[in-house]
Amino acid sequence: MNIGILSRQPELYSTRRLVEAAKERGHSVRVIDPLLCYMTIASQRPTIHYKGEEIGGFDAIIPRIGASITFYGTAVGRQFEMMNTFCVNESVAISRSRDKLRSLQLLARKGIGLPVTGFAHSTKFTKDLVSQVGGAPLVVKLLEGTQGIGVVLTETQKAAESVIEAFRGLKENILVQEYIKEAQGADIRCFVVGDRVIAAMKRQGVEGEFRSNIHRGGEATVARLTPEERSTAVRSANIMGLNVAGVDILRSNHGPVVMEVNSSPGIEGIEKATGKDVADRIIQFIEKNAKPGKTRTRGNG
Repeated sequence: MNIGILSRQPELYSTRRLVEAAKERGHSVRVIDPLLCYMTIASQRPTIHYKGEEIGGFDAIIPRIGASITFYGTAVGRQFEMMNTFCVNESVAISRSRDKLRSLQLLARKGIGLPVTGFAHSTKFTKDLVSQVGGAPLVVKLLEGTQGIGVVLTETQKAAESVIEAFRGLKENILVQEYIKEAQGADIRCFVVGDRVIAAMKRQGVEGEFRSNIHRGGEATVARLTPEERSTAVRSANIMGLNVAGVDILRSNHGPVVMEVNSSPGIEGIEKATGKDVADRIIQFIEKNAKPGKTRTRGNG
């Protein structure tokens, strides 16, 4: 098979591992910087050009699109879909997962457990908004934040109001969420491929830090999932329309609650924590599913 990987940085661990896994299984693979692609939009023959040449003929595309280039990266993915190329995660699914508010609304509509979440444009009724999510302590999040950046734990009502007003003063969109104290600064990253959780790790924040992101010093260990946690992770990825996803779950007193569904989950942390060959499982998924006509939206999303 001929596989393309949309990635701006070929040297990143996740990209390198996918290249290695594809080659080990006998496939041709090429890393493509989506920002260097340019396209002709035509109903009869849509094309993609890269560094002065027309590219195509891929059996599958693996999008590794960072949050900062979501708009253009998904446009490139959508163009491949229009060319009837199988995309591991389709453009509409990536866009859906990157919109934190939209993704939470979709998950809630399907009955997935979530932290109680509030969203507002005006700061005139901040006190009522805070009370709607159970009061302080609570978590305030920037909608566009990643890797724990733009996430603040506010211990008191007054602190919550001050942070909310400060963020809104900067014209930032924010979410406020109940603080799941019983999680004790830990979450579970479930790595979903297709209809299965292929690996799971527990990420524990450093002492005094409620965010468990490995980028913020969190430690990762193998996690043993309950059947409910496993089912929640798979259902969440399916609701987003993602074939490959990292689903972040907190263990609350009322069962697993989903914090986020990530469309470009990192491979390094999960492989090192669990010892599982996650990259190989992604390539195996492509081998089974990358057939003409398998793209569901074909650029319609």
